[in-house]
Amino acid sequence: MSETRRTGLVNLTRIVAEYAASTSIDALPADVRERGRLIVMDELACAVFGQTRTAGKLATGYAASMGGAGACRILGTEHRTTAPYAALANGTAGHADEVDGAHVVGGHPGATIVHAVAAIAEHRRATGGTLLNAVVLGYEIGNRLIRACGGVFGVKSRLHMHADFLHAIGATVAACRILGLGPEAYGNAMALATFQANGLVALFQEQRHISKSFCNGQYAFAGVSAALMANAGLEGCEDVLGAENGLLAAWGLEDGASSLTDGLGHDYAVMGANFKFVNAGYPIHAAVEAAMTVIHDHRIRAAEIDTVEVGMPTNALRVVDNRAMHNICLQDMLGAAIVQDGLKLRESPFPLLLSDSGFQSMRRRIRLRSDAELDTEQPNGRGARVTFVMRDGSRLSHRVDQPKGHSAGDPIGWDDLRDKWVEALPTVDVDRLVRLSRAVEELDDVEELLRIFDPPRRTA
Repeated sequence: MSETRRTGLVNLTRIVAEYAASTSIDALPADVRERGRLIVMDELACAVFGQTRTAGKLATGYAASMGGAGACRILGTEHRTTAPYAALANGTAGHADEVDGAHVVGGHPGATIVHAVAAIAEHRRATGGTLLNAVVLGYEIGNRLIRACGGVFGVKSRLHMHADFLHAIGATVAACRILGLGPEAYGNAMALATFQANGLVALFQEQRHISKSFCNGQYAFAGVSAALMANAGLEGCEDVLGAENGLLAAWGLEDGASSLTDGLGHDYAVMGANFKFVNAGYPIHAAVEAAMTVIHDHRIRAAEIDTVEVGMPTNALRVVDNRAMHNICLQDMLGAAIVQDGLKLRESPFPLLLSDSGFQSMRRRIRLRSDAELDTEQPNGRGARVTFVMRDGSRLSHRVDQPKGHSAGDPIGWDDLRDKWVEALPTVDVDRLVRLSRAVEELDDVEELLRIFDPPRRTA
């Protein structure tokens, strides 16, 4: 344990709180603002889209019945509820179909942080600039905490925890910024949030993608409710992050304190955000992209394929190999992509495709293995190498290091997001959504952006 952690000479929570309370939209670099705008639009759209999926519907029904009357939208519905329950419903729906953004460090921050921020911003009728600053801040703190605890795969293998639970702290800090709290209240809120959020990796063993979606909503709920509790005067541990029995003592690496605080305000985590263009767990994307490239370039048909060999980094493989949940099972999603000539957001292939003999035959021909080269070059990466072994003995192969939307690949822009959502959200004016999202800082009230997602009014 470091000297700082042993002696308590430095209050890590206070450092984070004072930094967070000092942030402003005006201080953000132009590229950080732009990435934040793209994230806000995409994640809000994900929640509306998720209302068509089981987890989104269940979370909405629960929040609408339990949350009470309030001013905050459950996006894409006619329901209004309190800020914590809106965050819960929207965060759950946001991750309900695996189309929300991932991150190079920390899982799925957007489903938690954006929806926590949007709910508390609507509660306070905050400006668009305030919302954008809070999203950037929440990403920074949530992802720093995950890095301090060993990253997504380290948290999983060492602690048996789903790292997204640490985004509850990022959501808490972001909500405190919306409320305009002082540093002491930030500290209380972070402590109060730790009582409400955790996630054992065992949740990945479920079959219907319900609790896997709900966990992000619960973390958003924790962030909003903890901030509101602190605002109401509730207290917590003075240094829940750095105390002898605090967060980093429980879960952090030896250098966790420096990972959390070094370079605050200069290394913005939103720049590591990845955008998804198919509804599948992120380690699956490169494999689908590589496979479809081979199929289209060589005009091959499913009947000509003997086997499909997929190589990927071992850490990524463990996430998606033969999972019970279709959306995070590589064999299911790649098999569906091959027999259906790709994946489309609005056309979920399961469970209907399960009875298709062509799909079942293709799925049995998919072989997944660790790729030594990818393990060396990107042990925590999302690349994949796909090789088709044809019935005539020939081999056709393609490697994708970063799938479309990855922060290390070709940058995506507003046209990419427009194309993603214009067909997937037929009741939403996506062009207006793009216009308002691109100018979100100019909004005097975030309600103007959120009302775009209201369902069409029924005519008598």
